[in-house]
Amino acid sequence: MAKLSPSILSANFYKLGENIESALNSGADWMHIDVMDGHFVPQLSFGSKIVADIKKQNNCFCDVHLMVTNPADHIIPFVKANADLINFHYEAAIHGDRLIAQIKENNKLAGITINPTTPVSVLEHYLPLVDLILIMSVNPGFSGQKCIEYTFKKIEELNNLRQKNNYKYLIQIDGGIQLANVEKVLKIGTDVIVAGSGFFDVSPEDKKKFVDLIHSY
Repeated sequence: MAKLSPSILSANFYKLGENIESALNSGADWMHIDVMDGHFVPQLSFGSKIVADIKKQNNCFCDVHLMVTNPADHIIPFVKANADLINFHYEAAIHGDRLIAQIKENNKLAGITINPTTPVSVLEHYLPLVDLILIMSVNPGFSGQKCIEYTFKKIEELNNLRQKNNYKYLIQIDGGIQLANVEKVLKIGTDVIVAGSGFFDVSPEDKKKFVDLIHSY
């Protein structure tokens, strides 16, 4: 069954706890934590404390996406905060396999992300190592952007490589995914849907349709 990981970046921070509880009660499987440094991406968001505080109240699966220039500096803080999956960008990693090893040595799942114009081919040596690959379908940094649909070809490519080589990674997509286009990416092999405004900013009826459609795959 495919999973839904709503991005708390699109939640109401004044009511963040309520929004997280509501998302989980609506059928969300994970919570997506977008960490932004104001350098790798234009925006600033939050650090590891937000995960630590969430975990104190709710042991939901925290899917941490490091959109930062120096991912090596953030691994241990998020390990200590009890994140479940820590995901860094290929474009920011100098010693990527070292980061993956560090994450796994601390009994966390390891993910790697590529931006819209970064080809799947650069991940050749990561594919046997990682637990998840995130395809950005927008340029990272802002919620509510329009989906870049040429990125869907990467999902097909990764799904084919997974089947051919018996790799175990999950395929995740993030950016502009909503009720109108989610089935396109589910049909071609996506396992985890990240949704921000496409989840938090829709009616309860459309939210239920969105969740039910994801869980039908």
